[in-house]
Amino acid sequence: MAHYTYLIVGGGMTGDAAVRGIREADPQGSIGLISAESDPPYNRPPLSKGLWKGKPLDAIWRKTGSLGVTLHLGCKVQILSLQNKSVTDDQGTTYSFDKLLLATGGTPRRLSFGGDDIVYYRTVDDYRRLRAASERGQRFAVIGGGFIGSEVAAALAMSGKRVVMIFPDAGVGARIFPQDLAQFVNDYYRRKGVELVIGDTVVSLERRGDGWALKTRNAQTAREQESLVDGVVAGIGIQPNVGLAQAAGLQVDNGIVVDDFLRTSHSDIYAAGDVASFFNPALGKRLRVEHEDNALTMGRYAGRAMAGQGAPYHHLPYFYSDLFELGYEAVGDLDSRLETVADWMEPYQKGVIYYLQGGRVRGVLLWNVWDQVEAARRLIAEPGPFRPEDLKGRLPG
Repeated sequence: MAHYTYLIVGGGMTGDAAVRGIREADPQGSIGLISAESDPPYNRPPLSKGLWKGKPLDAIWRKTGSLGVTLHLGCKVQILSLQNKSVTDDQGTTYSFDKLLLATGGTPRRLSFGGDDIVYYRTVDDYRRLRAASERGQRFAVIGGGFIGSEVAAALAMSGKRVVMIFPDAGVGARIFPQDLAQFVNDYYRRKGVELVIGDTVVSLERRGDGWALKTRNAQTAREQESLVDGVVAGIGIQPNVGLAQAAGLQVDNGIVVDDFLRTSHSDIYAAGDVASFFNPALGKRLRVEHEDNALTMGRYAGRAMAGQGAPYHHLPYFYSDLFELGYEAVGDLDSRLETVADWMEPYQKGVIYYLQGGRVRGVLLWNVWDQVEAARRLIAEPGPFRPEDLKGRLPG
């Protein structure tokens, strides 16, 4: 049985960041990392951004293996024993540990049909598959109008492909963008050649010659229509991989529950990244965040904590996206159901949108405005109360 001072389950950016955090505090302790993917840790954002703009695939690798860590790739952990402080993978191999990090991430939500004919876009293998398909085909369907769907649709369109986006909401990014901005983004995507099928859900997928036929239905009108495509991509969210923790008896509530030092309900087991539910003082509630900043920062904090140099994780993560030539950074609670105050320098081209609840700023969207994330964090931490007029010009563009 292999024994490690530090064992990490999960080979994403969080796992890599944890290795780096450990090494900052403990240059010598043995580290094992178990990943279900056959590839070593890599940067995930370029899969829907830079790799479609000419960035080489070799640039994504995080070179985790150079940090004195033993990588166990293509292995899925199936059993966690709290009593024995060990895990067992799907090949029957058991590993014991002094400290364990669960960085198990999430699994894409899947439709009830289509099977593996649909690319549920998340991994570098998914990128390889979609890139190969794009070299053969010309017309692609993207299911979902959220974060991944909007980026993949833009990437394919910039590669000269004809794209149809299908989603049940009223607009691209409608769950975070105010209604008027979502409508602007709709029109912007159409000008870029993307066909939008709004308010529809995909109800079936079948092979049709060398491609696929998707049938969609509108929930309000019951209208059905069909799209013929050469490939299908779905970005409809993920479910946190809590099964291992739950079966072991760790506390789970929309993720693995951790304290300020990222410890689970077992003092020698930590959790971080997409799968972790943590309390954020600025927002006064628990969060589970599925973005790069949280993965890297939380992973590093967890690694340092495992190695005895813990500090409270009170970081409020930000996220960012590229939509053709437009881009944004955002921090806090972006929910289009909240009251919003827009401070445009140039309507829909450059400005700041504030999300308010009970007179407090809960989130900030920096639309083509840069280098203001820290100022936005400070504003969210302020108790207020704020009136809409108080926010005009508060964050410079």
